[in-house]
Amino acid sequence: MTVLRPTSRVRGAVLPLALSVGLMTVLGACASDPDEGTNGVGRLDATVIEEKARAAADGAEAVRLSGTLVSKGGTYKLNMRLKQDGASGSVTTKNSTFELLRVGDALYLKADAGFWEHEDGAGGSAAPSESEGSGSGSGDSGSDHGGSEAADTLEDKYVKVPEDDPSYKQLRGFTDMNLLLDGLIGLHGDLVKGDHDKIGGVRTINVRVGEDAVGGSLDVSLEGAPFPLRFARGGGAGVVILSEWNKDFPLAEPEKGQMLDYGKQLPRT
Repeated sequence: MTVLRPTSRVRGAVLPLALSVGLMTVLGACASDPDEGTNGVGRLDATVIEEKARAAADGAEAVRLSGTLVSKGGTYKLNMRLKQDGASGSVTTKNSTFELLRVGDALYLKADAGFWEHEDGAGGSAAPSESEGSGSGSGDSGSDHGGSEAADTLEDKYVKVPEDDPSYKQLRGFTDMNLLLDGLIGLHGDLVKGDHDKIGGVRTINVRVGEDAVGGSLDVSLEGAPFPLRFARGGGAGVVILSEWNKDFPLAEPEKGQMLDYGKQLPRT
């Protein structure tokens, strides 16, 4: 009886085929488990994922927040670096951009002349005094200047915002890490798990309020600590990116030559 043996050509074709089948099997196994090699958060229920993201954020020392928020009819574009004892960054509105710096409770505002131009009901505004580091400059110096002149004086200077000024609380809100995160991370409603994705090269899992995310959505990191990396507010009220978690940055009060103290109240803008 004649025994047929595979030729070298047949053997050469079988080997690549076997390798191909094996590779497809491995790739299929990886594709079937998108949480393979992650922190495991993606395998949890949506509610637990959100709780872990909130806990990670609550324990963080610093974060960078950038994106757009819509609040009370206004649209704000934020680029802020935040930590527990202060913050620095910029806020852009429809008509202007201004910088904020907070060191402890001391809050400073920096903007161009266009931001500071205003109409003063008394026909003028008190000129600011050069700060000597004591924060004791007074707006009641008796020298009155027109709005444009005051604006030129204030342009590109760090103007100290008095704590009694009506704008202090609102402006400080942009620099308060805990306040901003509390308002951003919380999702209210029935949560469902969304899709896996990548943000800044980091694998994420999405949780949302309802299948259509009508109440907002949160993308949580699947690598390392489960920090929230992107938040979309419900109703199209803005999207923010959260990055540089726990990355420290320096904070210092402005140099004397760059700081002005306007007194008890800022000019109206």
